[in-house]
Amino acid sequence: MSAKKRPIYLDYQASTPMDPRVLDAMLPYFQEAFGNASSAAHAYGHEAADAVKQAAQEVAALVQSGLPSGGSHPLIWTSGATESINLALQGYVRQHQPEGRRFRLATLPLEHKAVLDTAKLLEREGLLELVLLDVNAQGQLDLAHLERELKQGLDLLAMMAANNEIGTIYPVQTIAKLAQDHGCAFFCDGSQAVGKIPIEFENWGITLLALTGHKMYGPKGCGALVVRRGTRLKAQIYGGGHQHGLRSGTLNVPGIVGLGKACALRQAEMQRDESHTAQLRDRLEALLQAEILDLVVNGDLAHRLAGNLHCSILSVPNDLMVKYLGQQLAISTGSACTSGLEASSHVLCAIGLSADALRGALRLSLGKFTTETEIETAAEVLIGAYWQAQAHLQTD
Repeated sequence: MSAKKRPIYLDYQASTPMDPRVLDAMLPYFQEAFGNASSAAHAYGHEAADAVKQAAQEVAALVQSGLPSGGSHPLIWTSGATESINLALQGYVRQHQPEGRRFRLATLPLEHKAVLDTAKLLEREGLLELVLLDVNAQGQLDLAHLERELKQGLDLLAMMAANNEIGTIYPVQTIAKLAQDHGCAFFCDGSQAVGKIPIEFENWGITLLALTGHKMYGPKGCGALVVRRGTRLKAQIYGGGHQHGLRSGTLNVPGIVGLGKACALRQAEMQRDESHTAQLRDRLEALLQAEILDLVVNGDLAHRLAGNLHCSILSVPNDLMVKYLGQQLAISTGSACTSGLEASSHVLCAIGLSADALRGALRLSLGKFTTETEIETAAEVLIGAYWQAQAHLQTD
């Protein structure tokens, strides 16, 4: 596909294009500074280890976690958010099994499948009682329900900072305080949020935080799990005892450098970029609402990611919209991890969308490289596809 014919990319929540500055930072570690970060006996290993330490500081600075000396506050490098989530949930639950009762874990029914499927696996193994917390039609947590469950006794609360489909942002600081007040550990899936909204790991009292590079203009295949001092986890990958014995395996130095650089750039540019992205999102939303009268916007409009526009066209199924869009736009009809499945999105079902809204759901997501011209063109293409779909339905 030639560059001129490539579709306008509006699927930033699935993956972001890499910032060229991130790639520039990574390239030397493929050929020149190619050493193993665990090789302590020579300069090549020292060079790689120093790069990893620098990246750790850059990640820590973005999420305001701090990295005290002595290894008392580990940041565990992983292959991405899914592995970080598995290490956090399985590692914590298997390490902290209580005597005389079942471990209690609470989460939202609209969490990423990596959280829900891992929790359900542990439930099937008899290791925990799973509590699904109530949410409203905007996808927001029912804080009163959470407080009731905390009073009854929870061992771990697992909640995302922002939803990967409808873009709803959760009050992480408030949630972390509630968990802390009741002696409950708090795991936060920050996959969609880190680099887009402020996260204060240390001050807010988060126990475990997952993040990944490819959601914030960094590389795929590299993520991290930030672990609060004194928190014990059971390892899930065994081998050479790397990373405090919690995640064995040779470190992906180029990926780690890229993730660190991406975090440094987001810390410097996040506020400006997200403000501009929100303006473009609002422009696209207004253009579509002016012409598509049965378009509804899903999620919490007052608390959503800047680049998220999740909407439903009530009269047109999304597969028909995609047909008439052709190859002009790259959008999603669900989360990227499950878009190949026939079943409706568990997120949209959890917030109680109508059958028409489920069938007509579209996720449009923008980012820092989206242009005003692309927004104007995308609106024209979507509106044109809508009217073509309407004509198709009237003659069908």
